[in-house]
Amino acid sequence: MSRRLYFSTAAYVLLGLVTGVQSATPNTVVLDGSRLVDAKSRLAHDPSLKQTLASLTAQADSWLSQGPWSVTNKIVIPPGGDIHDYASQAPYFWASNTPDGCPYVERDGVHNPEADKYTDHGDRGSMFQSSYILALAWYYTGNTRYATHAGDILRTWFITPATRMNPNLNHAQIIPCANTGRSIGIIDFSQQYTSVVDAAAILASGAPGWSTLDASAFRQWNVDFLNWLETSKFGQDESVVTNNHGTFAIMQSAAIALFTGNTKLVQSKTNLMKPRIGLYITANGSQPQELARTRSFHYSTFDLVAYTRMAAIAKKVGVDLWGYEGAQGQSINQAIDFIIPAATGVKKWSFPELNFTAFAASDIIHASADAGNAAARGAVGQVPAPPGGDLWLLRPAVEQLDPVTS
Repeated sequence: MSRRLYFSTAAYVLLGLVTGVQSATPNTVVLDGSRLVDAKSRLAHDPSLKQTLASLTAQADSWLSQGPWSVTNKIVIPPGGDIHDYASQAPYFWASNTPDGCPYVERDGVHNPEADKYTDHGDRGSMFQSSYILALAWYYTGNTRYATHAGDILRTWFITPATRMNPNLNHAQIIPCANTGRSIGIIDFSQQYTSVVDAAAILASGAPGWSTLDASAFRQWNVDFLNWLETSKFGQDESVVTNNHGTFAIMQSAAIALFTGNTKLVQSKTNLMKPRIGLYITANGSQPQELARTRSFHYSTFDLVAYTRMAAIAKKVGVDLWGYEGAQGQSINQAIDFIIPAATGVKKWSFPELNFTAFAASDIIHASADAGNAAARGAVGQVPAPPGGDLWLLRPAVEQLDPVTS
């Protein structure tokens, strides 16, 4: 009878530290690679990181039995007939009470389950989250299962010819009876795709099962996707939208540009972000376009995910977006100060909100505290932890922590 050797999470961490596994600093675009190196060096002797690591590996373990996913798995073929094209349906649009259901009418913030027939949207979310968590878990533990599964997930979605996604979003957020895709659909990727780029960067620091050929092919996919974002009408239209869609579009292009070595474009996108702070954040820190939504707290934090991630990207090219202020003192920190009382329970959120979730602000407040905001420092620990635990100490980059459908 053969004997199998099982390693605990702690054993994998120690094995990685002793053997020097994945010693290179990950060349991440939002995450600070040097902070990952520092956190990893402290794992063996810093008790404060034990619970965070346990939460991270618990999430990673749950993903080991799921995926990989592919756009070619869908049953509903997208407009144009190419199964390799990503497709999704606008989640807040509902059929009219007519024989053919046309026209579809918007019900802001209310998810239409009919949209779920386009399985790419849900599969994309699983692919995004799993690859990121698994890559991080490998980095900190040295457990090869995490790395090999993360690599398989990314290869299947982006690289393997039979299953890869075409590098465009021509058919995202379709409104039936009205169109075959919209520029607004870019939010399907821009809200979280930068985490996938960081996952690939972490794997490229020495992960088993992620070769230099994989890294090169993934980089080329991003070169092609960035070209589509910058030259297509959809990409150009989305980048000038004045609410969270525009903030995310600019941030996504900046991140991909940094990943592919286009520093000039990163600088350009950073310069586009500065006037947005002055134009769309008010003197009291509110974001009027997000407050007008039926889920105003959600969208206020959502927009700040894009601003804070962009600040992390800008720092890598020597630009301080955290310190930037508009003519009336508007700043990212000021916008975070505006949501802190509700996030900590000190004050009730007084704007429309269909499903208030205070934990949505957790990462944003962490980032602001790290950037030197005294109010945010005082609020850290006062915000409820997100489901699955607070991962900030090992994953110090802002994520959208509550469900998002648009």
